[in-house]
Amino acid sequence: MSSSKDLKEELSCYHCGDECKDKSIAIDEKFFCCTGCKTVYEILNQSNLYNYYSIDQAPGKSFKEYRTKEYDYLDDEKIFKQLVDYNDSKITIVTFTIPQMHCSSCIWLLENLYKLNEGINHSEVNFLKKELTIRYNHKKISLKELVQLLASIGYEPQIHLDSIEKKRDNTLNKKLYYKIGIAGFCFGNIMLFSFPEYLSINLTDIFFKRFFGYLNLILALPVFFYSSSEYFVSAYKGLRKKIINIDFPVSLGILVIFLRSAIEILTHSGAGYFDSMTGLVFFLLIGKLFQEKTYQSLNFERNYKSYFPLSITVKKNKEEFSKPVSNLAVGDRVIIRNNEIIPADSLLFSGSGNIDYSFVTGESRPVHKVMGELIYAGGRQLGGSIELEVIKEVSRSYLTQLWNNATFQRKEESDFTALSNIISKYFTIVVLLIASIASSIWISINLSTALNVFTAVLIVACPCALALSTPFTLGNALRIFGKNKFYLKNTSTIEELAKVNEIVFDKTGTLTKMNSSDISYVGKELDGFQQEMIKSLVGNSTHPLSRKIYSFLKGKEKFNIDEFNEKSGVGIEGIVLRNRIKVGSKDFVSNQNNFNTYFEPKNDYGTRAYLSFNDEIIGYFNFSNEYRKGIKEVLNNLTLKYSINLISGDNDSEKENLLEYFGTEAKLYFRQSPQDKLDFIKNLQNSNKKILMVGDGLNDAGALSQSDVGVAVTEDTSNFSPACDAILDAGNIHKLYDFIKFSKASIKIILVSFGISFFYNLIGLSFAVMGVLSPIVAAILMPLSSISVVVFATLSTNLLAKKRGLLSL
Repeated sequence: MSSSKDLKEELSCYHCGDECKDKSIAIDEKFFCCTGCKTVYEILNQSNLYNYYSIDQAPGKSFKEYRTKEYDYLDDEKIFKQLVDYNDSKITIVTFTIPQMHCSSCIWLLENLYKLNEGINHSEVNFLKKELTIRYNHKKISLKELVQLLASIGYEPQIHLDSIEKKRDNTLNKKLYYKIGIAGFCFGNIMLFSFPEYLSINLTDIFFKRFFGYLNLILALPVFFYSSSEYFVSAYKGLRKKIINIDFPVSLGILVIFLRSAIEILTHSGAGYFDSMTGLVFFLLIGKLFQEKTYQSLNFERNYKSYFPLSITVKKNKEEFSKPVSNLAVGDRVIIRNNEIIPADSLLFSGSGNIDYSFVTGESRPVHKVMGELIYAGGRQLGGSIELEVIKEVSRSYLTQLWNNATFQRKEESDFTALSNIISKYFTIVVLLIASIASSIWISINLSTALNVFTAVLIVACPCALALSTPFTLGNALRIFGKNKFYLKNTSTIEELAKVNEIVFDKTGTLTKMNSSDISYVGKELDGFQQEMIKSLVGNSTHPLSRKIYSFLKGKEKFNIDEFNEKSGVGIEGIVLRNRIKVGSKDFVSNQNNFNTYFEPKNDYGTRAYLSFNDEIIGYFNFSNEYRKGIKEVLNNLTLKYSINLISGDNDSEKENLLEYFGTEAKLYFRQSPQDKLDFIKNLQNSNKKILMVGDGLNDAGALSQSDVGVAVTEDTSNFSPACDAILDAGNIHKLYDFIKFSKASIKIILVSFGISFFYNLIGLSFAVMGVLSPIVAAILMPLSSISVVVFATLSTNLLAKKRGLLSL
């Protein structure tokens, strides 16, 4: 027996695990089922990727059915443009669906592709979606050669050009219905054949008694080998990786009942428990179906529209107006100003493009673009405004993946997710011990009861409910925040928001309105021609003060800007018709010789932006800010619970006015540069403070990124920034206190859900150990426990949100 087993293992393919017909295909005493598997082994070995085989046993895909395919169509320019996510003079980014991906070895190999070809710069796997994103140098390896390389190592991409235009089918897996149908049919008939046993009818004819027993065994086989197969496969995969997952105790219970029943039927020592076994599988599958339906109805999956509530400037018939990014259509003409991100793949229609693709490629070197060239979504314009024509919908652009890209995920794993994963792991081990001890005690009393106790304990005590409480509570909270135009990057942001104990506010564009404040000009009179030149300059900036000046000036924005430069938090400059114009702070606009004291304000009230033509200051724009609705109330609430700071790049002219909002105990800092703001956040964090930074997302990017939670407040400009953790519609800033309180309440709901899950398992275990809980009842209760926790978490968050005015039911 042992030699037979050794022979079978010896003749299994070293690469894929399939059986080898003979020993004819071999290398170094390693045998292969075909030359394809042998070739892959040689490729990996030559590239020093032999560790692939140490991660898992026979992890590769069989090449018996592999045939070399023609990929010449990938050289077609139109198809190339359809498939790739991004392309420039050096770098191309493409995402493939890899259905063969199935284990940790696959992930390891696919993320080490750069060792197989020097043209591949980086590859990253999304295992849940079976997707592989590759960044490569198309001058060293073409798209066709890349696909051929993947196919040659057993990971041929699934390329369906028609699927590019169609949405994926999200229908429920039909196999689950088939398994439920078979289990239900067999369960019903086994119960029918077992009526004599239920009614204690003594069958005198031994032939019928055995005949019905054999029928029950035959009916139990498809349930055992097909309907319950997922539980066994999942448990086996876990054991291969030395992990006891939550399907292990379930599959063990099914196995015990089946073997015990089969032995009784075959030895004619009893009627068996096939009704319990098939009923158990049937109700487990019904519960699984119910769970999936419940989860679908409570789906918190977000698409690109969730993180782009902002609008873009669209030009039509020489008129400009704002339009939601999600409503952009192919053919729309959009205006992109300095530091704005291109929301969709577009062609440059006018202006000079200087595109920073660092969000996409990781390289900060700007790429110069001229009229007619393609500009990919995700690039940020540096310089004067440009006009683009959209050629691809936002939903199909690379920008939709940006905010959740790993490049910007600085937060660690959720504390509650990590905790539930640890608890789930040891929970199963403890349940196995309880089941073994309880059944061993019952064996001396009643063997049948011992069997029921063993299986009931394994089934009823499931950590599923524990594992589901965190994602469903935080997922629903994320949805509720979204309904209130508070768009969070991920669920861990909710946990961080609940921990905050100090809050830092920016002023301009955050606490103050962008478009409704009063603005006046003091200085030399500006004629219409000069106003149009200034308007052309400030029209390239997205800063709130620049937008106010733009709206204030008469005339049209019609001149091209050369050498445009915007210094964050300081000012803007550029050459318009050979005139160098500067708008910004006094230090930025002036020098030792050109400042005229005539333009020094008589009072120090309001925010000012100085103006110079050809290094001569001719005046300044004065802004008297109007604060947002409800800002005083929200600050009053926050000061009762948190330490509040104001840090602004403006002067202290409105200090007395701000003290009325923040209170006399508030800490107010003025004339702060972007670097000052960043250093201020760092110093607070060094004092073990958890910081919430609320800014406008423009010159606050560094501070937003450094803070524990960075919230970018915006009105109607496309101020998307991956540096922030959340985007808040400016009209809802008065709800900030409610958002923080709701985050804390969500954490409490998770803790209560944990308690409910433990309480349920404790009650269920106590009944199972006492022998009063049958396996079938346990099978019904197990999915119900998960559903009850999910429903509790969802309803609780909804009720608390309604109480805080964040949701209307």
